[in-house]
Amino acid sequence: MIILGGTMDLRSLFSANDPSFTVEEAFTDRHSQWVAVAAALEEHLRHIAGRAFNVEDLEAPRTNLITFHGVGGAGKSTLLRKVEAALTAAEHRPAQWGAPTWTDRVLPIRIDLSRAVSTGGDFERVILTIRLALAGALGSTLPGFDVALRAYWEHQHPGEPLDEYVRRSGIAGKFASVLPGQLQAGVGEIAAALALPGLVGSAAGQLTTALVDALRERHARAQALAGATRTAALLEATPDLEALSFYPHLLAWDLEQLPLKKKITPVILLDTFEDTADRHRDLERLLQRLVWLMPNSFFVIGGRSRLQWADPALHGQLDWTGPAAWPGLAASTASLTVPQPRTAGPSARQHLIGDLSPEDCEDHLTRRLVQDGEPLISADIRAAITARSHGLPLHLDLAVSQFLEIRRTGRTPTAADFDCTFPALLARTLSDLTPDERHLLRSVSLLDAFDLDLATRTAGLPQQAPARRLTERPLVTENPYALWPYHLHRAIRSAVRDDQHSDDRWTPTDWHLAATRALAALGEQWTTATTLGPSRLLLVACLRQGLRLARDHGLTDLGWLTAAAHAYVDDSVWEPLALPTDTSADPAPDTPADALAELLTAIARRQHEHRQRTADRLTAVLDSGLLPAELAEVGLYYRAKAYKDLSQNQAARAGMQQVADSGGRYAPRALRGLANLARLAGDFPTALAAVPTLGWKGRAQRVLGDIHWSHANTGQAVAAFEAGRTEAEQHGAVGERAMMQVRLALAVSFADPHRADDELALAHQLLEGLDQRSNTLLAQVVALIKDAGTDGVIGRVQSLHVQIDAAGLPFLHRFVELALAFHHAVRSEDQDVAATIDRLRTLTTTGDFAYFTDIAHFMAGLPGPASSTTRWLDSPDLTRARWQGTVDARREHLGRAR
Repeated sequence: MIILGGTMDLRSLFSANDPSFTVEEAFTDRHSQWVAVAAALEEHLRHIAGRAFNVEDLEAPRTNLITFHGVGGAGKSTLLRKVEAALTAAEHRPAQWGAPTWTDRVLPIRIDLSRAVSTGGDFERVILTIRLALAGALGSTLPGFDVALRAYWEHQHPGEPLDEYVRRSGIAGKFASVLPGQLQAGVGEIAAALALPGLVGSAAGQLTTALVDALRERHARAQALAGATRTAALLEATPDLEALSFYPHLLAWDLEQLPLKKKITPVILLDTFEDTADRHRDLERLLQRLVWLMPNSFFVIGGRSRLQWADPALHGQLDWTGPAAWPGLAASTASLTVPQPRTAGPSARQHLIGDLSPEDCEDHLTRRLVQDGEPLISADIRAAITARSHGLPLHLDLAVSQFLEIRRTGRTPTAADFDCTFPALLARTLSDLTPDERHLLRSVSLLDAFDLDLATRTAGLPQQAPARRLTERPLVTENPYALWPYHLHRAIRSAVRDDQHSDDRWTPTDWHLAATRALAALGEQWTTATTLGPSRLLLVACLRQGLRLARDHGLTDLGWLTAAAHAYVDDSVWEPLALPTDTSADPAPDTPADALAELLTAIARRQHEHRQRTADRLTAVLDSGLLPAELAEVGLYYRAKAYKDLSQNQAARAGMQQVADSGGRYAPRALRGLANLARLAGDFPTALAAVPTLGWKGRAQRVLGDIHWSHANTGQAVAAFEAGRTEAEQHGAVGERAMMQVRLALAVSFADPHRADDELALAHQLLEGLDQRSNTLLAQVVALIKDAGTDGVIGRVQSLHVQIDAAGLPFLHRFVELALAFHHAVRSEDQDVAATIDRLRTLTTTGDFAYFTDIAHFMAGLPGPASSTTRWLDSPDLTRARWQGTVDARREHLGRAR
């Protein structure tokens, strides 16, 4: 049997009859948390050893504590148990934690506050637990505190011996019998100091009265034994619970008077601090006094929420509040780091217990159940459990229990058995939430991320207060730099959504109504923000959440999603919109939201997929008939664009004509597409005639620039592309601006390589962050043209062809060959020019870009091909002269002779 820290996983041990496997309480390394505890404790020990330290100073700020908070099941109790064990004996400390640097004697005392609350006695039980631990560790009296405790006991428990109560209450340990004797010895010491031995067996009241009188009279021996400044005042007070909460001051003073060889620093670990919560903070107030009045002790507190003692708003509810009193507990942006675990800076004392890494989850599950030296849980099951746990230790423990439960039935567990959540995890989460918070928790489980307004509107609540309270709990993670700063722990979110057991679980109608509210709230956020100015970040974020909500909950009214889809497409940026449950199988859409999501995904993914794949996906969406007409128009237009890129011109022309004839939103774009198809076919007069009808929506300047650079009219092409870039900037169209810049660089790359360098650099800058694969590859072609005539160009061509093939953009092969024709013409490599012309002729047999073959002839000073059908804007001879001029200018630039 493998045992760690003096404990073992008894529940798992007794869960099966099979003796062939061993069960280990697998503690997953929490090294960073141990480092935080060790550093804080070392700092505390240095502080109390300094000459300036005064145990009776009630005004100095307190730094004698560290807190760990986190969602239920995050491993806080396990961490505190392991810290207790590590401080008790070196052999119980994980090797990777390292040895502490201090040599002072410390006494760990762990108190489970959930037991104190459930069994009654609460604070009284805490005080007795601490005194019992000290009784065993010291073997000597603490007279000032002991006299006060005896007086309290006789007043609150008349006729009930302390040792009997200790045994009955369940806090008895191996030193339970020692404490009554020590209390009696302490009384004897006081009586002897007062020279009143007859008071040893008398009522506590007589002794305390005598001690108070002696202290008032500054009796030297009395002051030596119980001489804290406030001892007399405490002993005169009615010995009730309120007085008991101040007795730790006497205990701290007594500990400070111990001789050096007996010096000891209590390290008091208060576990499950969340169980002290009540609306009046009664128990919390008493525990805060314990921490404040024992500045020479160190406290480690574990609970589900941050300790709020540094919040000035609690003034009046607790005795000491605010950042001046508790500097290590003050909240600050420094305490938030992303991703989890979230901890504060070096001097801060609030630490969030974050999720385990996948590696830690694997290690935990590997060591938890072992058979013949091998993990009992197979690798595929461990992977499935880890994936569903999202790093939450409680999920791992519940999965292990389920694994053993399945084995008991005689069946071999499989990975599919663990693709689930556990009701116990949700029960733990819901246990300390108010009804409003439970309702809000379910509401925000619909959202990937949220802010207070979005959460409140999704829940349909009139105030934000419940949302604010929920975000203060550790089950909600905060990233202050995100668009929506809050999101639920993923394991808890899954458990909430899968809930089939809670008494107040939602019905399908409840979920549907909440999803409808969430979709409306997202739409309102986007539309409101849009009136102030476009926000691409908010647009994409709203689309991602909105599309998923509409799809998962069958919301047929797309509403604002339609306008948002148009805005997404208009910018030509193409951030991915793939929804979380999308699969590679691409099942046919069965709701309007499904169809819209697939439409936008297919358009965006065309930057990474072969254009034939894009055309097929768009065809499937259009054939589903689920899109409203204005969105079907988007699919028709982009399918026609895909056909154009695939050189399927007849299908492209038919699609563009259908969109143009509809007169809808995309009609101007379709007219531009028809003009471009005319240009690709070499019919430049027809393309030019269409320009005045296009305007900004039809990207008239882009069409005009493409016409002019094809004629080597560099100045006119540059003017058109610059005008188009300016229009794009004015409309906030960052995608179009990048396209114009790439084409501007293309226009100048033939005639002015120096300027092309600058324009290409700007093009790469504008393409940064955009998903425009076609333009990114075209920019590489521009770089070839800019460098034409120099060595090294040929070596870059092959890899570029491979990238173009992978992208499914065959039209770009023609641009590469045109760049090569220019390169060989500049270098007077006639045979290579001829070979390039042959390849171009093969690539343009469909008629598209056939004029590139004409241009290649012109560059080489050759007559145009006899079979040419190109209709130039002016005579072929003038066009030939301009292209021949660009070759001559490059030779001159490079110092090359014909």
